[in-house]
Order: sequence, then C-alpha cells, then structure tokens
Amino acid sequence: MAAFTHPNHGKYKVIGTRPIRHDGEDKVTGRARYGADVHQPGMLHGAVLRSPHAHGRILSVDTSRAEALPGVRAVATAKDLPELPDKVMASGEGIENQRYMSTRILAGEKVLFKGHPIATVAADDPWIAQDAAALIEVKYEVLEPVLDVLKAMEDGAPRLHDKITATLMGKKEQVDSNVCLHTRFQAGDPEAGFAEADLVIEREFRTKTVHQGYIEPHHATALALSDGQITIWTSTQGAFAVREQVATVLKKELSKIKVIPMEIGGGFGGKIPVYLEPLAVLLSEKSGKPVKMTMSRADIFQATGPASASASRVKFGFKKDGTIIAATFWAAYEAGAYPNIYGMMGAMCVLAPYKIPNGQVDVYDVMTNTPKVAAYRAPSSPQALFGVESVMDEASKALGIDPIELRLMNAAEEGEQRIDGLKWPRIGMIETLEAARDSAHYKSPAPSGPNQARGLAIGFWVNAGMQSSATVGINMDGTANVVTGSVDIGGSRASMAIMAAETLGLKAEEVRPSVGDTDSIGHTDITAGSRTTYATGHAVYLASLDAIEQMKPRVAKLWDCDPAEVVFEEGAFRSTKNGQEPMTVRQLGPKLPATGGPVQGQGSLMATAQGSGFGLHIADVEVDPDTGKTTILRYTAVQDVGTAIHPAYVEGQIIGGATQGIGWALNEEYVHGDKGELLNTGFLDYRMPTTLDVPVIETILVEVPNPGHPYGVRGVGETPIVPPLGTMGNAIAGAIGVRIRELPLSPPRVQAAIAAKENAAGKTEAARETTAKPVPAQS
Repeated sequence: MAAFTHPNHGKYKVIGTRPIRHDGEDKVTGRARYGADVHQPGMLHGAVLRSPHAHGRILSVDTSRAEALPGVRAVATAKDLPELPDKVMASGEGIENQRYMSTRILAGEKVLFKGHPIATVAADDPWIAQDAAALIEVKYEVLEPVLDVLKAMEDGAPRLHDKITATLMGKKEQVDSNVCLHTRFQAGDPEAGFAEADLVIEREFRTKTVHQGYIEPHHATALALSDGQITIWTSTQGAFAVREQVATVLKKELSKIKVIPMEIGGGFGGKIPVYLEPLAVLLSEKSGKPVKMTMSRADIFQATGPASASASRVKFGFKKDGTIIAATFWAAYEAGAYPNIYGMMGAMCVLAPYKIPNGQVDVYDVMTNTPKVAAYRAPSSPQALFGVESVMDEASKALGIDPIELRLMNAAEEGEQRIDGLKWPRIGMIETLEAARDSAHYKSPAPSGPNQARGLAIGFWVNAGMQSSATVGINMDGTANVVTGSVDIGGSRASMAIMAAETLGLKAEEVRPSVGDTDSIGHTDITAGSRTTYATGHAVYLASLDAIEQMKPRVAKLWDCDPAEVVFEEGAFRSTKNGQEPMTVRQLGPKLPATGGPVQGQGSLMATAQGSGFGLHIADVEVDPDTGKTTILRYTAVQDVGTAIHPAYVEGQIIGGATQGIGWALNEEYVHGDKGELLNTGFLDYRMPTTLDVPVIETILVEVPNPGHPYGVRGVGETPIVPPLGTMGNAIAGAIGVRIRELPLSPPRVQAAIAAKENAAGKTEAARETTAKPVPAQS
C-alpha cells in the first residue's frame, strides 16, 4: 500500500511512472549471471585456512604437507604479499590503512579474530583445496581476546595492536590504545542549557553486532596473465573500489586490472571491502590458471564486516513547552580488529533531526577481537537514533505532548546549523512529520487491548555524493543506450533509463541501461551511501544533455539554419525562428549517419549537493506476556524521497529497509562464546525476519525535491533502516509498561523484563519509565 504527497505530479512525462524493470525477465528466469555462474577453461578452486582463535601470535606456518597433496597447484601466505606503508587510503565510503588492509587479507604476525585468514590454496577442485588447507600447520601463542567495546576501552584491556595512529578530536597521535577515533561536535553551552531545563532525561543504551544478511555469498574469480593483465569477476558494490583495493594490496597498476561486476545478490554495505579478490589473483599468478573462490555461510558470519555493536548515553533537556534546550550524546562503537570510522557517521546523524542550541557529541571507535566492521545501510545511524528516539518518547509522555507534535516543534529545517557545523539546505523533515500526523494510520485509534501499544520514531541519513560517470549513446533508430559504472542493487538500471528518457524525450522502454566494467566507463564510486540514483543519475542527465548538444548541429544541418537557433524543449528539437515542425530524437536517429555520424554523450561529476533524507515509522504491536513474542499489527513508513523516479522501487527500498530494521530491533544479534568464537554462524541460529514476522508495510512517499539535483532526487535506500529500532522499542515499552534499553527486543529479553516488573511490584512507581512529575534538572 502506498500514498503520495506529490507536488511533482504532472511535471514529468516519464519520471514517476512504473515501467517494468529492464533486467526483470533475466532475474526471474535465472538468465542473469551471478558469481556462481562464472566458469573459465582450466579453472582452479580456492580455499582459505582461517584462525580458530580470536586473538593470538602466529609463531610458524608450515605449508609443506598442503603443497605435496596431489591436485594442489598453489599455496600462499602473508609472506607472498608485498610490504605496504603505514598509509591511509580511501576505501569505498570509508578509509583504510594500507598495511592493515594487507594483514586483514592474510594475517602476518597476529590473528585478531576467529576466522582471520592465514593461508590460501588453489587446487583442481574445491574438495582438494579444502583438504589441503586443513593440512597447513600453524603454531599459535593464544592471547586473551576482548569483545566488548567498554571493556576494550579500559586501561588494562588486551591490546590488538602494539601502537596505532589514532585520530583524537581531529589530531593524529601515536597511542597504546584500542580507541582509534574520537569524534566530537559541539554547539553552545550544554551545561548551561541543562541548568535552564525543566525536564532532563538521561539514559544508557546497548545494541549488539548484526549482519547485513545478504543471501548470495562472497565470491571472486581471477585470471592473471603472464603479461601482467588481470581480470576479476566478482559480486561487489563497486567495481572501481575492488580494482583500487586489489591494486593496493598487491602493488599493481590500476590499468592492469579489469573488474567485471556480476549481478549482486544483496550487499547492503557488506560487499564494499575485498576479502577473496586479492587471494584469487595471488593464486592465479602462482598457478597460471584462473581461480574461483566462494565463502561458506559460516565464513561470511565469522570473517566479513558486520554492523557495529554500541554502548551509548543520551541526555536531553526540555522546557515545559517541549522545546529542546540541550542535548549530549556519548557512544562507543565497535570498530572490529582494525581502525574504522563508522562511529563518526553516527556522530553526524545522532542529533540531526532536531534543533539543538546547546549540544555535545562524543563518539569513540573502539577496536575489538571481531572482524573489522563494514557499512550496513545508514551505518551507525540506527544505533544512535535508537537512544535519542527512546528519550524523545519518554519526554512526550512526561510532558503530556503528542509525540509527533513534540518532534514538529523541534524539527530541523532549512538554514539551521547542525551540531557538526553544516547548515541545512532544503530538507523535508517537517513535511515528513506532517504527512505522518495526517496519515490514516496515525489518525486511527491506537490499539488499546492488553499488552498492545503504538510507537513511532524518526530516522535520518546524510546521503553521499562522490564520483560518477555515464555515457548515453543514440542508436540509428533514435533509441538510446545508457552505460554507467554503478552496480544495480535496487533497480538503478530502471532509474537511469527513466531519467535519460525524461531528458531525451523518449519512453523508458526506448532506453537500454547497462552496467559497465572498469574498462568500459569512467571512474564511478560505490553503490552505497544512498548515492546511486542521486549522483550517477546526475551523470546520466549530464550525458543526455551532452548528446542533445551534439545533435543540435545535426538538426540545424537538416533545417539549413544556425545551430544557435535550435533548442530542445518538451522532448523535441525546435526552431526559434524558421517555424520548422518539432523533431524528436526518434525522428533524428535514422538521419545521424548523413549528418555527421554517431552521437555519444558523456557525463562525469563529483556530486556534492547531497539530499539528506528523513523518515518516520509508526507501528502498532501486541506482546504475548507468556512468551515475550512481539506481533506487529500494523506498520507505516513515511519518508521524504525528494522525487520518486520509479515509485515502485522507492517503495521497495523503504519496505526492505524497514524489514531489516525490524529484524535488528526484535531478533538479530551476534552471540559470542568466552573465547571469542561466534556461536550463531548460520541463518538457522541468526534469526532474520520472514514473511510471517512482518505485516504488509504501508508506505507514504513525501516529495520535497532536492535543489542540488536536476530532478530533485534524494537517496532513499538507507534512511528506512533507522526508525524501526526506536519505533519498536517505543511500542513495546508502551505495551508492557517497562522500557528495555538493550537490543534486540527478543522474546527472552522481553519476557525477562516483564518478569522483573512483576517481581518488583512494590517498587513499580520507581521502575516506571515516566513519573507524574518531571525529572529534576539536576538529575
């Protein structure tokens, strides 16, 4: 179910329509080629030996028995990798130290998490490769692991690295610590603000490590030729990012590496780093054969990047009328085994939805003996906003103000300065809140049965810009081909075709979109950060305009007029002087050979005017007090999408993100043993939501065009994962009468909270989440 707040209705001819996706038939018939479909003549198969320990020193590695096994063609360890400098490089939407990247790919002196790769083998078939890997003998000095972010920050905690270069409030320092990054943002005087407040609420929250849950496993096939040319087939969110990471780890020239992105069976941020690609290249170089590698599901859970666990403290001060006068946020984010920056992204998001005159944000990225974390759909924003939106819910009850009205009176708007110093451009926070307030769901009576309640929460993501390239070629029949470098994860082929069609005066079906490899298109950054339709779509628009400019002289030649007299308006070339009948691109196409030959437009840009996105979700729930199970009775997601290029795919992104957020809120978590081993390494024990757990999610698309994009596009893919954590937390708190501040809100945890409440019947008033009187300012 969907609804529109649609100021763009009637403005466009193709944008806003719902054509069938161009790659749809290939996907549903199985013709689309994924990594598992890659087969090369003489292809070998690779396997990886991984550490059984979460922390330890490698004393020796003996590969002789593996090398002697019949059918083994190559064996590699960290000794086969070139030595890299202690230097930071851009990597996807983050950064990575080159030396650490190398030891992440193959451990050298230490293993830092269970599943850390130590050696890799290529053999005639995957079973021989696995047997050979098991024959490699490694001697360890086992060390104590540290898994919890707060324990890792303690002075006496085990250290993952002897010395690191940390960035502490903007300054780089050599430190003996597990804290690799401290980010601080400040505005005004928080302490003075709290002193003026009539209501102060301060709470602590915890979230667990969660996985992106993509169905397709990581894979890579590589062929290294004797002349130094390398081809890689892989499932990735960015072919150019793979090329740069492999070139760095193996010290290769970029021009020697060609990356062909296959269709991707889910990524959500988890398929930006490389894991197998450098190993496949290394083994191919040593064997002289193409090498194919695929991860098992257990290896994916143990050894690839999940989303951070976190510990946070949220403090808000309010005036009696509901105005936020001060706020502070302190958090520690799990970085994993190597330095990371995703906590900083949480710092940018946490107070963004609101006007905060006095505030301070302190966020720490902390290393632990777990895999280096990766992006997961709006990285670090869900953990941060979970606490903030829980406190906002408490405040609305304590102040007696409707939860949406409380948010409206404090909503961020154009011209306001954020806590990180940036000023808001045109944003749709207020329009999103108003659409939610006026929705059929919110206007309906809230569920009032036993253990039923309604909850809501805001979500935010910054959206990225970055680099994109596109070409638009005009065919001899006037149709068009669009080539971009952005991997299609959520229907971007259709979006690119629609924007090109809108610009060129064509139908969506008259444009054929495709994704190029690294030799076929200009540099294009990753499909992530909600940037693809925004940034690559802008490149497609520029390429379409370039094609139009190239065609104007052709039309002038046919009309025997000055090219300056030819304009392109309302989908056709028109004359400003001689009264010629308008000519469409379809009509001009057959005449291109006689007027100058092929036309191919090009567009490239570094996109900067990002369109930040806000969303508000509403959920009605019922909790079974005997089992602790939460049933979602109704769920609505409201989001400012800028301009919905293909509304069906926008709705799909919102529904998908909301579903993942619901799983994060209710069930998903990594469970570790005392020695750092992951205990739930498959989908049987890692509980993701199914169709039985989630109702039909209603969507409301609010369209507040982004002025930084020619068609008003805002990123939509990441914002919807943020609100469910707070939405479900607030709804469940209302249903059971006690707030749980640690995720997931799984049946055992909910059941335990209910039992604790009942056992403390004599102390019920002290345990309630709100009191009859506001919390004193000094609390």
